[in-house]
Amino acid sequence: MSNYIVNNSTVESIISWIKNKMIAIPEIQRPFVWDATKVRDLMDSLYKNYPVGYIITWQNPDTKLKDGSISMGKKILIDGQQRITAVTAAITGQEVVDSNYKKKRIRIAFNPIEEKFEVTNPAILKNPKWIPDIAEVFSIDFNSFSYINEYCEKNFEIDQNEMNRVLQKLMQIKYSSIGMIELSHELDIETVTEIFIRINSAGVVLSQADFAMSKITVNETYDGPVIRKTIDYFCHLMKNPSDYSNIENNDTSFASTDHFQKIKWVKNYHSSIYEPSYSDLIRVAFTFKFLRGKLSNLVSLLSGRDFETREYKEEIITSSFKSLNDGVLAFINETNFKRFVMIVKSAGIITPQLIRSKNALNFAYTLFLLLREKEIDGSEINRIVRKWLVLSVLTERYSASPETMFEFDIRRFNNAITPDEYLKSIEAGELSDAYWNNILVTNLNTSVKSSPYFNLFIMAQVYDKDDAFLSKSIKVSHLIEERGDVHHIFPKKYLQKNGINNRGIYNQIANYVYTEQIVNLAIKDKAPSVYMAQVKQQCENKEGVIGEIKDLNELKYNMEMNCIPESLFTLEYSNYNAFLQERRQLMANKIRRFYEKL
Repeated sequence: MSNYIVNNSTVESIISWIKNKMIAIPEIQRPFVWDATKVRDLMDSLYKNYPVGYIITWQNPDTKLKDGSISMGKKILIDGQQRITAVTAAITGQEVVDSNYKKKRIRIAFNPIEEKFEVTNPAILKNPKWIPDIAEVFSIDFNSFSYINEYCEKNFEIDQNEMNRVLQKLMQIKYSSIGMIELSHELDIETVTEIFIRINSAGVVLSQADFAMSKITVNETYDGPVIRKTIDYFCHLMKNPSDYSNIENNDTSFASTDHFQKIKWVKNYHSSIYEPSYSDLIRVAFTFKFLRGKLSNLVSLLSGRDFETREYKEEIITSSFKSLNDGVLAFINETNFKRFVMIVKSAGIITPQLIRSKNALNFAYTLFLLLREKEIDGSEINRIVRKWLVLSVLTERYSASPETMFEFDIRRFNNAITPDEYLKSIEAGELSDAYWNNILVTNLNTSVKSSPYFNLFIMAQVYDKDDAFLSKSIKVSHLIEERGDVHHIFPKKYLQKNGINNRGIYNQIANYVYTEQIVNLAIKDKAPSVYMAQVKQQCENKEGVIGEIKDLNELKYNMEMNCIPESLFTLEYSNYNAFLQERRQLMANKIRRFYEKL
């Protein structure tokens, strides 16, 4: 049997199928991303009878109902949503939802004299040569005879016969042919998933999360559209809380649901530490409730697949949608989310720039939800989740094959006698003395400022409430929150003047420290031995030259918290490499103390 068949359909037929819910557009309630000019160009191609590409659909697998009959599911529009939405909006006048979740019309104008399409604008509205909105022509109430007469009376350049020809050609758009590739409903889920993620839509490779969202949306029996909107709107509001009223006003049916009430709190929430995408939310909810990592398995379960018998069962669909819904509601719960973010902040992560691994955050939240469900003591949850998050960053645990590691870890946490038991087993294997004294020190040998290892050092400084270098009232955390810059301990210009011109060398992260700009300007391009002698002198005569510190004990303590070796008082460019080696070890030691205190 062929995996697919290729047919031709018409624009009118496809629009009719959508109206009658014979074909489902998973993205119909999501923002329409096409620019209006692309809609214009699409209509021009249809008018000229140019090919506009295929749309691809897939029918749900056969599902046995309780009475023993077979249900043929809706067709899912896998590829072509933007094109179909564009045609529907232009021809029927249907509103689309923009990136701010506001409904709007896309009006495409047509000039019969020039046979030209354009996006409607104020100038076109005043120009009698233009049909300002082609949706008028496709309306069932449209009277072509009277319209032709009125148009020709205003525009002498075209006679009634020519106007009739052009108008009929325009109206023929609804009979334009669009190719349709229909994937067989007998294909197994894995094959369809593979096909799905290989399709490019507007240059973006579709993901398994997109496919999962499609499967959620088309199942109205189990409130799939409500679950889908909850996911979408929550993630959008996390980044754009001001769009709350747009959603409330433009999607009144969803605004009346309990799910909407459960995300209302986000409109007054302002924190960028953890801004999950819909993919992140699905992954966390799925791993938490199903103890699985591969999103392709979620698609299978939502389709009712029994992994042992390879059959599709309605009871599996029922339980899968319930579990997914429970997982989504746990994720968006105000108490859960805010408490998790507080745990993240308590690990020294006070800006999103300090943690680049979304996978580490996602698994930490998954773990938090699992431990909450198991009713583990609150303080123990805080400690376990905080340490696991930092451990994940330290070991780059989820940088490769994250789905496999997610499933591996969540199942072992779930089956462990205590969560601390599993944590300690991983610590013993991953964070040995060899790691702290050798591997971590080696990892700190980099010039990448966004390195997770430099971020870990900064997290340790935030956690310890360290002062900035040569300051006693300005904390490292203050500079980070105000987006202050890191500066060079061995000034860049000083190193360059002495022949060290390789950026990978003078920009080593072991040469970086958070310092007030006024301190950095005072240091300029001086050798460490020179500017540190000045700082030492001001501690003796109590007159400030560089920074605020005027006490030798305070200076020593400040250097310790910033992991600056005491040898800096005597160092020049010839000692630079030795300095880097010594400071990397001090930084590694600080990160270790930080982890052990969590």
